[in-house]
Amino acid sequence: MTDNKHPVPAEPSHGFGLEYAPAPESTSIVSIDDDYGLFIGGEFVDPIEGGAFPTISPSTEEHLANVASASAADVDRAVSAARRAHTDVWGSMPGKERAKYLFRIARQLQERAREFAVLETLDGGKPIKESRDIDIPLAAAHFFYYAGWADKLEYAYPGRRHDSRGVVGQIIPWNFPMLMASWKLAPALAAGNTVVLKPAETTPLTALLLGELMQDVGLPPGVVNIVTGAGETGAALVDHRDVDKLAFTGSTAVGKQIQRTALARNVPVTLELGGKAAHIVFEDAAIDQAVEGVINGIYFNQGHVCCAGSRLLVQESIADSFVDRLKRRLATVRVGDPLDKNTDVGAINSSQQLAKISELVEVGVGEGAELFQPDCALPDRGFFYRPTILSNVEQTHRVAREEVFGPVLSVLTFRTPEEAVAKANNTPYGLSAGIWTEKGSKILWMADRLDAGVIWANTFNQFDPTSPFGGYKESGFGREGGLHGLAPYLSLSPMKGRS
Repeated sequence: MTDNKHPVPAEPSHGFGLEYAPAPESTSIVSIDDDYGLFIGGEFVDPIEGGAFPTISPSTEEHLANVASASAADVDRAVSAARRAHTDVWGSMPGKERAKYLFRIARQLQERAREFAVLETLDGGKPIKESRDIDIPLAAAHFFYYAGWADKLEYAYPGRRHDSRGVVGQIIPWNFPMLMASWKLAPALAAGNTVVLKPAETTPLTALLLGELMQDVGLPPGVVNIVTGAGETGAALVDHRDVDKLAFTGSTAVGKQIQRTALARNVPVTLELGGKAAHIVFEDAAIDQAVEGVINGIYFNQGHVCCAGSRLLVQESIADSFVDRLKRRLATVRVGDPLDKNTDVGAINSSQQLAKISELVEVGVGEGAELFQPDCALPDRGFFYRPTILSNVEQTHRVAREEVFGPVLSVLTFRTPEEAVAKANNTPYGLSAGIWTEKGSKILWMADRLDAGVIWANTFNQFDPTSPFGGYKESGFGREGGLHGLAPYLSLSPMKGRS
């Protein structure tokens, strides 16, 4: 199949033998303790039962620290501390005073951005340029944004009484530890709630560093509590009878369990779960820009992104040439040490996730998909996987239906916009989608018909604290970001004397 409108460029010349010189980020700015306790009541304390688990660097498999494992009794301590802080201090504090603390947190995150970024990369495996340029700046931006709303809630929700929920339990994933923490903490605190935060067991270190930052800014004890551990710790938080609101980001399977528990106790819950986003490229798209958008959509953060554009739907008339361009572009992507500023794709977060990715790709090839991986050397140690393109994928293939959560792109084709919509919506998920076309009317037509909470047009993976984010169907419900993300942390009711 040929495409005269969009001819494939000639092979790039490598005659000069140019290579990127190593540009490693220094880790001297980060100080990692041998052991970490739980952050409860404004202090780091030992767990009641004395349990701990190791956290390692996924890029080297080196041991970083031992982290306390919170039992149900520890979670109870944290919830009690949060309740006291809400009753005695935070719940009745004027919004303008709460705002001062959020502004301090935001400024401290900016001042200590390099420290947080390096630790995020060490503990999670994502490239330093992403931690440095995206994760930490966005985390600070969320605190700045919600600090501005803390004393303006009557203007945000005019004619309604706004009361804080009370004690909020929040569980965050390992793919964006600091960013997810800020998405949840900032609106909850601005609304007057106190929080018990449970980070993922594979990436606890930046959350614990955030606890130190909370001490530095003088946040009243118990307003934010951090309990580390595995699934049992999260379950104890979800089951606790004195938690007034739950928020979870993670897998759909766990989200369903949390929803059942919350429903039985009549506790409000926000769920941001999995996704299988369609990235739709029409023949009239700006092809070079679309190639870059697709690369960013799936290989950003090793594909560890709920809204990753993991299903490429490309119009049949340009499919062959577009995939050829993708393959040539993918051959220039640099995979390796995430602390190197040149690295585009870092380490897979854990050996378990690496095994899952490998298994699903093998299944995809067995079902008939055509495998492409660039010829790049991987580090001898650590959890790494080559960026992958699977062509000739069918709607029934597992890689087209299941969330791989790794650097794997499945390619399907379509002929008409109607077929693109039908294929894009043929999934139990509904978190995000991307559209590439030069016609604004086509963008609006598609966006009106796609079952996705977030739709990007001629771009992808663009986030802003003022913009709501969330999904439909098995991608969860509720929104984070903007005023939509503030409302779930408030109990809103009509003002007295109003109908």
